[in-house]
Amino acid sequence: MSILIKPIITEKATNDSELFNRFAFIVDKRANKVEIKKAVEETYGVSIESVKTLNYPVGRKTKFTKSGLVESKKGAYKKAIVQLAEGDSIDFYSNI
Repeated sequence: MSILIKPIITEKATNDSELFNRFAFIVDKRANKVEIKKAVEETYGVSIESVKTLNYPVGRKTKFTKSGLVESKKGAYKKAIVQLAEGDSIDFYSNI
């Protein structure tokens, strides 16, 4: 089971990483905080102070258009925000 799916690289997540040394990842829905902590430490070689998780539900939208009713669905996912120890950092752009 791959716990880390991908890092979140948005304006808000990048600002958090620069100011507060917090990094965000999309993780497997079944993973708990201990597994997430272990996976990030092994993958990036950093020490972690805390892990916060957020579960996002399925997003459903309905639009009334000229051609009729249009329904869309966005999948559910789990997000983990990882607080690194002082002095540690993760560079997502080193492999580019």
